[in-house]
Amino acid sequence: MQIAILLYDRFTTLDAVGPYELLGRLPGAETVFVAKEAGPVLGDQGSLSLVAERAMTEVPAPDILLIPGGPGTRRAMVDEAVLDWVRTADATSTWTTSVCSGSLVLAAAGLLKGRRATSHWLFLDGLVPFGAEPTGERVVFDGKYVTAAGVSSGIDMALHLLGRIGGDEVAQTVQLLTEYDPQPPYDAGSPEKAPAQIVAYWRGEAEQIMAAQD
Repeated sequence: MQIAILLYDRFTTLDAVGPYELLGRLPGAETVFVAKEAGPVLGDQGSLSLVAERAMTEVPAPDILLIPGGPGTRRAMVDEAVLDWVRTADATSTWTTSVCSGSLVLAAAGLLKGRRATSHWLFLDGLVPFGAEPTGERVVFDGKYVTAAGVSSGIDMALHLLGRIGGDEVAQTVQLLTEYDPQPPYDAGSPEKAPAQIVAYWRGEAEQIMAAQD
């Protein structure tokens, strides 16, 4: 099984690395980071790069396709080379997945029309113009399309996929070995739970975040 994770300038690193850490533990799986060109790709905080081992055109038919989100999503959504590769990879994939605003790339490629999907809570409405049905759920399955909400939810998505592909025991083993047992000190991980003034502030900033690369 080949798992391809797309990297693009200013992707969010945990969107890619969280699922990588879990899905890469599937027995017999090969995980490969890809980008328009092989080489280092800078994450959204500007201080950490991941290395794309191959150009995306060298990996035309992965079994699992994963698109992370991040401030660079806006440019990826209008990059025809990226969108063409996403469509090509999706044509034969077993699972086509995204984390955070990565679902907007899938939507821009025309893959989520008429499908339920999620994204980071700040950018859910961005799915509507592409004909997708946004939902605030943390992980959404619609056929072979699996979308996860913001950043950390990619770990949950990976566990769901591990269970479906390898069975419950494989997923439980990976959860145990990665000690994924969240016990956060705050209960502010969704707009329904976080302080209203914080939610309001970030709703106001959302457009600037996505437009940072325009």
